[in-house]
Amino acid sequence: MAEITASMVKELREKTDAPMMECKKALTEAGGDMAKAEEILRVKLGNKASKAATRVAAEGVVAIHIAGDGKLGSIFEINSETDFVAKNDEFLKLAADCALLVAEQNPADVAALAALPLGEGTVESTRSALVGKIGENMSIRRFVRVAAQGKLASYIHGGSKIGVLVDLVGGDEQLAKDLAMHIAASKPKSLDSSGVPAELLDTERRIAIEKAREAGKPEAMLEKIAEGTVQKYLKDVTLLGQVFVKAEDGKQTIEQLLKAKGASVASFTLFIVGEGIEKKVNDFAAEVAAQAAAAAGNK
Repeated sequence: MAEITASMVKELREKTDAPMMECKKALTEAGGDMAKAEEILRVKLGNKASKAATRVAAEGVVAIHIAGDGKLGSIFEINSETDFVAKNDEFLKLAADCALLVAEQNPADVAALAALPLGEGTVESTRSALVGKIGENMSIRRFVRVAAQGKLASYIHGGSKIGVLVDLVGGDEQLAKDLAMHIAASKPKSLDSSGVPAELLDTERRIAIEKAREAGKPEAMLEKIAEGTVQKYLKDVTLLGQVFVKAEDGKQTIEQLLKAKGASVASFTLFIVGEGIEKKVNDFAAEVAAQAAAAAGNK
């Protein structure tokens, strides 16, 4: 009988997400044949698509579609478990197809997008079939559709890990491109101060007061110091307040740049793949030790 190694168990577990002991039993039953063991697990535990759906998908890509006249567009994020799958041609096509559907069909939410026709089925059936084929979870996370007040411009960076869609009123193509690149690099939270959540400002104010107090500043000055800190924070996190990354003097803000060009930004959307998703890190060696200890304790 073929020796069942830890690396074999790990490989089968990664393919199926089945418990390690089940993987070892399947490999033993299959005489070490990986494909047969996978088949045994699929019979026992269901197909890979249903098992993979429990795993965290925090990699992926951003896809953008802009109509020919630049007046309508969408930005879309789909996640996968690994960067390897995020480079798969079928995965990338699904992302592009979904971005197009968002722009053309204007679905209300992810569930509505999933139900739209695509290929020989729907977006959801296409996604599910691809999960089953590749053996890795992938999930449609979010999208934004924009009907522009001006003209849309976009920028994709880092292997489609960062995507920007900006609606520029006035200006020219070069300004639009520069703005999109600036947003990708500087990652503003909002267009101006009105878009910054009050709780973030309250947090910055509290931190500033405590820091000033610990530094021995007079109580009468704390509010003034805090207000100065908040204003600096707003310059850092709002697009209009940020210093333009290509400013020759290192001082020109985006607001000043737009004024000089006779232009304005109606809106922008920035997607960073996996932002806010907690990535699960598996310590395989620790898991093996825990399983072994549990097995020994049951004897």
